[in-house]
Amino acid sequence: MPALPSPPPPTDDTRWQLVDRVMQRLDYQPSALIETLHAAQDAFGFLDKTTLGYIAARLHLPPAKVFGVVTFYNHFTLQPKGEHTLAVCTGTACHLKGKDRVLSWMKERYHLVPGETTADNKLSLVEVRCVGACALAPVMLTDNTPIGKKTFEEATTIIKEWLGDES
Repeated sequence: MPALPSPPPPTDDTRWQLVDRVMQRLDYQPSALIETLHAAQDAFGFLDKTTLGYIAARLHLPPAKVFGVVTFYNHFTLQPKGEHTLAVCTGTACHLKGKDRVLSWMKERYHLVPGETTADNKLSLVEVRCVGACALAPVMLTDNTPIGKKTFEEATTIIKEWLGDES
């Protein structure tokens, strides 16, 4: 079967060269998908429809398969991330110690649920199943820095300070 023509990158943005190099190094094989998605997210900060479509075409994969992989793994994001990221652990130990209250509070106070970013792009909220620090439960990560063994009040005070929320 003759090779299909390769689509050009969506723009002349040089970050596409980084993504293309990964696919080229892996000979445009479908098995290059996850590594290519990582390269694209590293380059652009998130994976939009244009990026997913381009990768699907270059790797000769159905767009639905690419989308399925992106939505299966919580490392990938379909929206731009905020300036800061708050990851709340919901593993068993953290759940038992009340981290679900922090998520409820974030929804009430900032109208933010896991997987979303504030309108001002200041904060992205992420829910993670386990950060591997059960001894520190309950744990949250602020820009990948673990904060643990805090009461609900202490945790929300830290978040408000971090966001510059003086109320």
